[in-house]
Amino acid sequence: MATATTSLFEEWSKRNPSWEKRYEDSVIKKFTDYGKGESSMREDRGKLFGAGYEIVIIAFFIGLYYNQRKKLIADSAKRKTLGQPIQFWGNIATGKFRKTYPKIRDYMFIALVAKTDIDFIALDKEEITSRKAVDLLMDTMEEYINWGLDYIEDKLLSDSSYFFSPTAFLDVFLSLDADKQDEDDDEPEEL
Repeated sequence: MATATTSLFEEWSKRNPSWEKRYEDSVIKKFTDYGKGESSMREDRGKLFGAGYEIVIIAFFIGLYYNQRKKLIADSAKRKTLGQPIQFWGNIATGKFRKTYPKIRDYMFIALVAKTDIDFIALDKEEITSRKAVDLLMDTMEEYINWGLDYIEDKLLSDSSYFFSPTAFLDVFLSLDADKQDEDDDEPEEL
């Protein structure tokens, strides 16, 4: 059970989500300086993001906004983590190259709480542990990330330059709104 000194958020933020190794070259390294650290040379190498977790955050939100999840491969040898717990994502400022963005972790956690089936009454009664609750949150997170990475990889396979325009990732999210609008237009008027 999360104590007064350790909240569910804190326990979650100390974790490091897994992702499938098969996305390392096709997505993670394609867009980030994964494994190299922050550098002013990132743009010279054509990288859109610095740290590997930045594309993982994008993948998470793609999965979340499309409301699609994909279980990770069962073989743990074919999984990987970024080597940095969530609590450190977006907390480093480096002059003109990077600004902090700590609130993104809050938004991710709130979304996970809303989208994960956790019995909070059982948690409060200590019928389930906070570790079990965090495990459920992590499963949801990893499945959204996995679907998002798969989505990005599929787009790149059909058009290798798909994400290399200034608004490409924004366009992915804007297309969701357009798709939703199309669905709303297809519904018959209420009587």
